[in-house]
Amino acid sequence: MRNSLRGAGAAAAATALVAVVAGSWFGYQQLAGPNCSGRIELSVSAAPEIAPAVRGAADEWVANGARVGDTCIAVNVTSAEPVDVAAAVASKHGATLAGVGQASGTAVTPDVWVPDSSTWLVRLKAGGASAFAPGNGASIARSPVVVALPEPVATRIGWPDKDFRWSDLLKQVTASKPLRAGIVEPTQDAAGLSGLLSLTAAASSTGEAGSPQAQEAMVGALRALATNRSSLRQDLLARFPRSSDPTAIANGLGAAALSEEDVIAYNNTKPPIKLAALYLDPPPISLDYPFAVLPGIEPSKASAARVLYEALRSGDFKDRLAGQSLRAPDGNWGRGFQAPTGAPSPANGGEKQVPPSGQGGAAELDPVAISTATTTWSVATQSGRMLCVIDVSGSMKEPVATANGASREQVTVAAASQGLGLFDDSWSIGLWTFSTNLQGTQDWDELVGIGPLSGNRGALQRGLASIRPSKGNTGLYDTMLAAYQKVQQDWEPGKVNSIVLFTDGQNDDDNGISQKALLDKLKKLRDDEQPVQVIIIGIGTEVNRKELKSITDVTGGGAFVTTDPSKIGEIFLQAIALRPPAPR
Repeated sequence: MRNSLRGAGAAAAATALVAVVAGSWFGYQQLAGPNCSGRIELSVSAAPEIAPAVRGAADEWVANGARVGDTCIAVNVTSAEPVDVAAAVASKHGATLAGVGQASGTAVTPDVWVPDSSTWLVRLKAGGASAFAPGNGASIARSPVVVALPEPVATRIGWPDKDFRWSDLLKQVTASKPLRAGIVEPTQDAAGLSGLLSLTAAASSTGEAGSPQAQEAMVGALRALATNRSSLRQDLLARFPRSSDPTAIANGLGAAALSEEDVIAYNNTKPPIKLAALYLDPPPISLDYPFAVLPGIEPSKASAARVLYEALRSGDFKDRLAGQSLRAPDGNWGRGFQAPTGAPSPANGGEKQVPPSGQGGAAELDPVAISTATTTWSVATQSGRMLCVIDVSGSMKEPVATANGASREQVTVAAASQGLGLFDDSWSIGLWTFSTNLQGTQDWDELVGIGPLSGNRGALQRGLASIRPSKGNTGLYDTMLAAYQKVQQDWEPGKVNSIVLFTDGQNDDDNGISQKALLDKLKKLRDDEQPVQVIIIGIGTEVNRKELKSITDVTGGGAFVTTDPSKIGEIFLQAIALRPPAPR
């Protein structure tokens, strides 16, 4: 069974060191031989459940004389949680991953990475690691994603005879007496992400895309899952009932998206209550274990990696995978594999997303759907304190060709209104507008003061509905300074205190402070003990990215620019989701 190493510090480093020594001994013996004109040391980082199979195959390959030409190859295989390696890779390549955070220091970037899912490669590329080509990462194994239920609970709802759909699970988790469903943080766990994608797709089908009914169903499902979420897979598994007592079963975890391998490994520990694996329709994205050669490695190492990949495609490797409760890429399994009750036939593996050859897994995934799922999850399940500031200068009247003629103001307000529906009552939110001379010589106008949504959600909805463009210019600098001071003044511990400002132009206020004066004042006001994150969303072609970034470089946060105002909703969610965690 997999153990999450995230945050394990010295223990993780020690484990990695042991793995390196164990996985490379044969390699270094070979390198000492007289027939090598040189040596290549290839580092491989693999997800914990597949690492023993990869290490065994690599050791055998090296012992049998692994080489490229006259150059001998040593292979160091380490076991590392995919989220830890993803954080390290993102840091190295300047990418951002929603919900992942900073690299922990317990993982390093290898030459070859075998995470549990191609979704990691897709997220890294979408997050800014442009060198990650979608075709890089052919599958070497597979494990379907299932919904795991305690067998008594599964039997009660018709398992193993009944076929289940994700819409059935959605009804169960959002019922008046809901099934207690949980999830491993989907921003940090590929099986959790796969389950989230399937469940939100089922929620979206309850009404027209983007309709209030569909959004209500989606948010309800997300919050139901978030009630029993865990950052660590082991913690989630520990919540399943450990006794056959009816009370224990009723109070324990009732369902969670896990991999088939997770369920087999859990049941192999002989728990008091075994888990049933439900293979829901439509099949979710499986874990496909891509063999990814990371960007920037030496050509000789890339050549060695290609030869190693071929060694991991043999029939013998399929049997090694079976020993780890994993399938081959085509869904078949090797000798000794013990399939759960109800497992789909090896003829198709129950898979529809990845081609039978196992090639191009990442290319088959939708980066927009993945990004939307992770950002929506982050927004809907976190808590914060935010001042929303919306530009109402005259240029916001401009029509948006890609939004059926709606104005910039209208698409901005629509994005803010949709975002408001994702925030739960633990949030505190306020609303300002700005232009020039909105209140006498003051450039901003407070429509709703910052307060808990439990009391001012209606006021915010009315405030947003009342927004209309003015005839003024863009009083950006004075407004930003006032907003920063306001949020800092009533700073709330335990939450991310932030400003989200929408604008379609540059500062254009002859009577306001200068850029230098603004930046100087913000530097003096900044307090790392009580940080205020500033998110600026630039709309259209008239914004100055450099100007916006100069502000967020001082305050922390980020500047996002979209030349297509109809994309503002997507940018808004991404901006909120990528904020750092609240101070502790």
